[in-house]
Formats: sequence, C-alpha cells, structure tokens
Amino acid sequence: MTETTASARSPRQRALTVGLGAGGLATADMVLNIGPQHPATHGVLRLRIVVDGERIVSAEPIIGYMHRGAEKLFEVRDYRQIIVLANRHDWLSAFSNELGVVLGVEHMLGMEVPERAVWARTALAELNRVLNHLMFLGSYPLELGAITPVFYAFREREELQAVLEEVSGGRMHYMFNRVGGLKEDLPAGWMGRVDKAIVNVRKRLPSLEHLIVGNEILEARTRGVGLLPRETALAFGVSGPIARASGIDVDLRRDAPYLGYGELFAKGGPGRVVTRQAGDCLARLEVLLEQTRVSLDLAEACLDRLIQLKPGPINVRLPKVLKVPEGQIYTATENPLGFNGYFLVSRGEKTPWRLKLRSASFNNVSVLTEMLPGQLISDMVAILGSMFFVVGDVDK
Repeated sequence: MTETTASARSPRQRALTVGLGAGGLATADMVLNIGPQHPATHGVLRLRIVVDGERIVSAEPIIGYMHRGAEKLFEVRDYRQIIVLANRHDWLSAFSNELGVVLGVEHMLGMEVPERAVWARTALAELNRVLNHLMFLGSYPLELGAITPVFYAFREREELQAVLEEVSGGRMHYMFNRVGGLKEDLPAGWMGRVDKAIVNVRKRLPSLEHLIVGNEILEARTRGVGLLPRETALAFGVSGPIARASGIDVDLRRDAPYLGYGELFAKGGPGRVVTRQAGDCLARLEVLLEQTRVSLDLAEACLDRLIQLKPGPINVRLPKVLKVPEGQIYTATENPLGFNGYFLVSRGEKTPWRLKLRSASFNNVSVLTEMLPGQLISDMVAILGSMFFVVGDVDK
C-alpha cells in the first residue's frame, strides 16, 4: 500500500489506512467518538476524532442533538412570546439572550426606553454575566480533576441567584425583559440587597481564585495547551473571552455600546476589556476570572446610578397588538460567551417574518477542527472545557 501523508487523506480514508509499524505489526488510525454525553461537553455534543496512537489526527464536532428549531418557532409567535423562547439557547445567559430581541424591536419601533429600565437592564446583564462565568470557573477545574472549586463557585452563584430570583421570579429563565423596558418595577429594598451580595461575593472571590491561580497541577494541564492563534480565531469568527485570550481586543460593550455601556466604558469608568496574548487554556481561564471582577464593578456602578435616579416608570405602555414596522435590523450584544446577534426581518405584522440567531458557541465550537489535531488525547478534555460553550447555544 502506498503511504500518503496525513494531511492529504480524509478522516474516513485515514481510518481505513493500514500500514506496518515497528516490528512488522499492523497499525491503523483509530476512530473514537467522544460523547454525545460527556462531562466536558456542557450538553449533548459529539466529537468524532481520528487518533494515531495518543495523538489526535483530526476532529469533527457533530452538532444537532439539541436542535429544537428555535428560529422557526420565532416566526409563529408575536414579539412578546418570542422572549420566552429567545432566552433558552444559552441557559447560563438567559437575561442577555432576551436583550438582543427587545433592543432590536425597540429600535425598529423608534421607542425610547425609560432611563431606569436602561440602568436596571445593564445591572442585571452584568449580574447574569457573573453567574455564567462562575459556572465555568467551577466546572472547568472539575473537568481537570479538582473537585473543591465548584463548591466555592456555587456558593457565590447562590448569593447572586437569590437576588435575581427575587426580582424576576425565575432562577434560570428570567423572562424579565419586555419590549419597552422590564416586566415590573424593582422590589423595595432590592438594590440594597444586591449591593450586599456584590460585596460578599467580591470579598470571598479570592478564596476561589486561590484554588485556581498558581495551582501546579492545573497550570501543568493548561499552560501552553490548546493554543488558539489570533489569526485562526478571527477566521472562525470566535468571540468573547476565548477571542480576547488570543489577543483580540474586541468587546461590543465598548466598541458598539448599548444600554448604559457607553458611559461605563468611557474614560474613567469602571469598564475595561480584559485580554491575554498566550491563547492557551490557562489564558482563557484567566480572562474569565478577571472579567468576573470587572462585571461586579459594572453592576455596582449601575446600582449607584439607579439610586441617584428619581422615581419613575420602568417600561413603556404597549398597544394590545404590537406590530413592528416593515424593515430589517441586526442587533448584536456582548453576551457572556461572545457575540449574540439577532437578524430581524419584519413585514409589518405582529410576528417576525424572519428572526435569525447568531450564537457565540457555534463559532467557538467550530474552531475545534483546527485546535485539536496534533494534540494528545489526554489534553483533549482540558481544551474542550476551556472553550466555554453551551451546546444549546450551538444547536438553537
């Protein structure tokens, strides 16, 4: 059999190629399926990898196990009902998912949202970002064999989860955004309880950081592992903390501000974009940890603004039947996992003619085809976990 290079063969061809190894033993590339149920895949994702010994030759993410046709479901529901569906694709970022829809509809309606709603939305979005990041800060070390950090991370999550549940009534799918503002006003004394929760979480965060930063085993498993070059990240449309860990200084909160971010990221404000240059698993974890601190600062600044504002409405009264003028718009927000975009096309009806979702996790998972080849099988879980994706966000 004529020997061919690995790069010239398709995965199927490689899987069937047999050669003579050392000592005349027959060898063959092996095809392995990782998942679709696997602790490191944050949902039902299947990876089809071809290995040569302990080295990965090729990797193919196979998605669709959680596909529920959300984009088609949007088209037969009015703009109030869509919010119920739009917050579910990334179940760790529900409030942020809702924002893209309502911001796009409000823009097409030419609607001005009350200032109290703007700052309340910004505060809730940042609290939701902290909850998202804490989940991965706890689960990623768990995937590397460290059990303790997840308990610390969930302690902080519960503190913040309590105030979000109080204001919205939901623990995971908040459904608190409405076209024109928020569902209802903030509970009496709520801002004081949020401020106390932020202070407590910020005070205890070093305990979690101490378990992660400087840990010899964790650093050995992540430093220099899973390199994602800046050019590759740009080519695949990777965004969010993963892109910023590869030196891509992009954040829509600063670069295309919405809500109150224009003021927060202005000179002298608490907003800042966290980046690293290494592009490895450790850099992605470091970005996530530092971004958590920044989001706590942003949420605290929003509370200060809310306290200064005079009492007033938190939403706009809507007609019984809400129809959006004919036209189209693309609304992108900086979700915890990266760019989240909604392309809305309206024909003047109470339901959208088309609502296309651009989710962050889809691009962040697609780049695995370039990252995994050449890596050891033992490093695969470390790389997978560091990509911070939610499979529902991939499949929609």
